[in-house]
Amino acid sequence: MADVFAKCRLPEYQPVKDLGIYPYYHAVEERAGDGEVVVGGRVLVQAGSNDYLGLSGDPRVKEAAVAATRRLGTGSGGSRLTNGSLALHEELEARLAAFLRRPAVMVTSAGYLANLALGALLGPGDVVLGDRLVHACLIDAVRLGGARLRRYRHNDLEHLERLLGACDPDAGRMIVTEGMFSTSGSVCDLPGIAKLARAYGARVVLDSAHDVGLLGTAGRGAAEAHGLEEAVDVQTVTFSKALGTIGGAVAGPEEIILYLRHHARSMVFTAALSPACAAAALAALEIVAAEPERRRRLRAAARRLSGELAGLGYAVTPSDRPVVAVPVGEDLRCFRLWRELFDEGVFTTAMISPGVPPGQALIRVSLTATHTDAQIDRIASAFAAAGRRLGLLPSTPERTPPRAEDAG
Repeated sequence: MADVFAKCRLPEYQPVKDLGIYPYYHAVEERAGDGEVVVGGRVLVQAGSNDYLGLSGDPRVKEAAVAATRRLGTGSGGSRLTNGSLALHEELEARLAAFLRRPAVMVTSAGYLANLALGALLGPGDVVLGDRLVHACLIDAVRLGGARLRRYRHNDLEHLERLLGACDPDAGRMIVTEGMFSTSGSVCDLPGIAKLARAYGARVVLDSAHDVGLLGTAGRGAAEAHGLEEAVDVQTVTFSKALGTIGGAVAGPEEIILYLRHHARSMVFTAALSPACAAAALAALEIVAAEPERRRRLRAAARRLSGELAGLGYAVTPSDRPVVAVPVGEDLRCFRLWRELFDEGVFTTAMISPGVPPGQALIRVSLTATHTDAQIDRIASAFAAAGRRLGLLPSTPERTPPRAEDAG
């Protein structure tokens, strides 16, 4: 008789732990300051956080959370449908709708739950065309809805068109993509997607978890940056990236949002967002609108670091995106590089399958607007030293990264 728990033994991780290169679940003990954390008693440059604008540590955001907790408590007491809705939630929804220029918004307790809510829009007769790199929560939403999922190669519009053309003419069609992809930092080809959606009668859902607050003149994300906000039917966001707190939202036409409020299981059967997180998100939205220099600083820092890593010999494409993906290939090599960087005082993220396709492991560096020039120097120097020790780079003397005063 088979043991249902047999799958939990995970023997593949023990050798990695024995080698001392296991890269996951390393607890942060405290913040040592902007861009730095304490792990195992050591102060490290935090180069793996998605707190892109550094707002989770901003005094205004923290004080808003504290004030809301004092006034309303630490929890909501129930789901939004029953007794957990707060006036604060409704204020946040109204502010988000105005900011995103969408008719209506539904706030959820997490970004994952916002995307999972999309399952309520799908049924067994529908087909979802998803970019190969979309987040796991979008895949789970398709499974929850019972639709058929077809994956197209990353940003490959010829492949997407072939899949659209092969769909049953009677099937409902939805194209799902991220605005800025969390693993690579690349931006979706929204103009091409919008054109295909019109040609094949498909709806477009844009997951803006990583681009809201960063892309576009006003920070509304990839759709604003492309000038194609009207081409997106539904937009999802999370508060745990640029907004520096926890929570998520679905934005779109009023009838869709009203339907989700009553039919999305991740909304109806989940406790409402805490007062602290709702208030923090409100405060963060004000800062995003009032301080565009944070986005400029972040883009300059990303251009500098990605250029430095490319100059060292890593297969990095220089850009101004805050996610800098450093391809490594094999999982064990990725873990070794992560450990070498950790020992150099830089805390990054090791990405392996299923987060990325098998055999395409990478180190993800996430920059923030609060990283200093000195911290960027440390990150670049750590990659230089670690790469040479592992044979990933030529064994030449390390060079000091040049200063970039315009990154300040």
